[in-house]
Amino acid sequence: MAKVFRPSNRESSILSKIESSKSFARRKAIETLRDCKEQLSNAIAMKLVESKLVETTSKNTLEEQIVWCLEKLRHAEEFDIEYQVAPFRNVVPNPNIISLYVMAFVIEKLINHKVIIDIFGSDEEIYSSINRQVAKFLPQ
Repeated sequence: MAKVFRPSNRESSILSKIESSKSFARRKAIETLRDCKEQLSNAIAMKLVESKLVETTSKNTLEEQIVWCLEKLRHAEEFDIEYQVAPFRNVVPNPNIISLYVMAFVIEKLINHKVIIDIFGSDEEIYSSINRQVAKFLPQ
């Protein structure tokens, strides 16, 4: 018969602290978007177009859509965020939630926008391109 794992109070408290610190860091990162969402969206849009990962007829509209995505992320509930990023959770081992959310937005929603001609590259390439820009504006 298999042994049932029942953590002691000490183990439970440590696991709880780890989980709450991850949750706190996540909320703090999302809240810091308030101060730099326009600059961040500009950098992400530029990088996606320069890297030829996104082909568009209007870079400004692409930037506006990314600003809208970041604003939506700031006000989204935990369930909505998890639902949006669920298909891409395993793209990288320890993903940045902001980069993952924007990547999911680009791949799932933005591809159907009228100014987007096509999206190229793998999920990993799109994530790394977005994550480099997020890391510049929101150091961890």
